[in-house]
Amino acid sequence: MVRATSGPLPLRRHPALAEMAAAWFSEKWGLPQQSYRESIRACRAAGVPQWYVVPDGKGGIAAGAGLIENDFHNRPDLCPNVCALFVEQAYRRRGLARALLRYIREDAARMGITTLYLVTEHTDFYEKCGWQHCAMCKDDDGLPLRVYKAETRA
Repeated sequence: MVRATSGPLPLRRHPALAEMAAAWFSEKWGLPQQSYRESIRACRAAGVPQWYVVPDGKGGIAAGAGLIENDFHNRPDLCPNVCALFVEQAYRRRGLARALLRYIREDAARMGITTLYLVTEHTDFYEKCGWQHCAMCKDDDGLPLRVYKAETRA
């Protein structure tokens, strides 16, 4: 079994991982590396945006996610949004996505954020993690997405 070496790390406390994380998120989601680089640079202060990674123990990233104002949808009132959640294939089914979601909720609570949202096409996974379907929205291409919400906890 392949194991990650630690739990989620907030990039605001681990700036040495910023460049690797920007490249990793860009590769996973197809957005420009510079966009991630700028957002990760902005996360050095408390508040939104924030970025998190789980190191793989071999100099790479096993999993990661972010917290941003709006994840490319038409409901700016539903913010902030957990975004870019991704777990490398070799590390799936090990609880890393749940650990990231839990850590982000706790970290957001420490920053005074009371409710988080996320948009997705998926259904069961987030509900099993304690998120509630609360609305529908449209992405930038007009396609429907499910909106989930979760209260934060310290």
